[in-house]
Amino acid sequence: MAETPRTTRSAAGPTRRTALLRGTGLALGAAAALPGCARGTGDGVGADGKVLVELWHGQTDTGRAAIEELVEDFNRTHPGIRVDPGGGVLADAMLQKITAALASGSFPDIAYVFGSDLASVARSPSVVDMTDTMRSTPRIDFWDPAREAVTLNGRVRAAPALLDALAVVCNKKLFEDAGLPLPRPGWTWDEFVATARKLTAAGSGRFGTGWPGVGDEDTVWRLWPMVWDLGGDVVSEDGRRIGFADTGVRALETVAALAGDRSVYVDPKPGSEQMYRVFLSGRMGMAVTGPWQLPDIQQAKIDYHVVPMPSYSGRPMTISGPDTWTVFDNGEARVRAARTFTAWLSQPAQDVRWGIRAGSLPLSRNTGALPAWQAQESRTAGLPVFTKALESARVRPVHPAYPQISQALGRAVSSVLLGRSTPVKALRTCADEANAALLIPR
Repeated sequence: MAETPRTTRSAAGPTRRTALLRGTGLALGAAAALPGCARGTGDGVGADGKVLVELWHGQTDTGRAAIEELVEDFNRTHPGIRVDPGGGVLADAMLQKITAALASGSFPDIAYVFGSDLASVARSPSVVDMTDTMRSTPRIDFWDPAREAVTLNGRVRAAPALLDALAVVCNKKLFEDAGLPLPRPGWTWDEFVATARKLTAAGSGRFGTGWPGVGDEDTVWRLWPMVWDLGGDVVSEDGRRIGFADTGVRALETVAALAGDRSVYVDPKPGSEQMYRVFLSGRMGMAVTGPWQLPDIQQAKIDYHVVPMPSYSGRPMTISGPDTWTVFDNGEARVRAARTFTAWLSQPAQDVRWGIRAGSLPLSRNTGALPAWQAQESRTAGLPVFTKALESARVRPVHPAYPQISQALGRAVSSVLLGRSTPVKALRTCADEANAALLIPR
């Protein structure tokens, strides 16, 4: 997004899976499976025989350090290629930067693009089709959200870069003070609302939960699991209208209940930093968040408990917001080199390092089975809950109209959170705007 409030980045029905992505999983070739770059020949190859790959990684802090360390290892082990990780902007501004770069004809070889932006970016003929790369061996058993987030109209348009999922982190002390049992898997949204109400103490500035309130993607993506669990979708089956005209109202009624109880802290600023500060200060009982937040929670010395997202049906339901490594065509040699690098990054040996350092989840079951990831789960309370959530997680559709749908729904959620509209009126306005966007030829 800005999707989630982490430093690196920021999830309708899932996109259709093709036969390519079934079975043992989406396959990414190792470097050896891709043709090498001939020394001194072909465009993009320098006099030293190395192909330069310009990477816009969009990371800061630990994410930047992690990707730069991986790039250094790649360059050392692939003498015919040199990846330069110095370019680009923060991930939150990547869409605007890439759009301008494509318009000017001067763009990088690889960029970190949010999954929700991929369909818009992939409209450019300069975006490389990665389908053949994904068919290479050895095969990797990617989680479904990682596969679906990079697939558009049956073609793979990017390599998966980062994976997460939402769950609920609870402050155990506040639950104990309120005399409440900790939630268990299978709990419902009605129970969530009731629990938030009991955890709230307006006089002492304590809130039951929080919700981003500016109407951006961080506001919206928390609502999709509710819509899906109620049987709705982001886009209808015929693709001509939204698929949540009714279920969206029911989901917004839950939001309205939280707002009516004054049990929800509504963050008025982008990035949700204030909402998380309230939780980290011990003044919020429950935070709907992802694995990226666990290091900060541990550092704040919050005694916490992680539980899967509530649902209406009792069935597991959450959302994953994968991001992508999108490759651009700067000539045959540079494309081959970029494919080699993204394939190498997705291999479990590199993916586990990236996941641990960047605060994300394994892209594949292969990575999740590695001793390094198992050790990470054993020393990070609650992390296995997020990993297991990938078994039932869904993603937002890779659809060109998604940004407009998200903006319309974001305004609806914000208006309900702030008490400016009812669920019915807010969803009606959202439907008018989103349906109009879906009818625009693309």
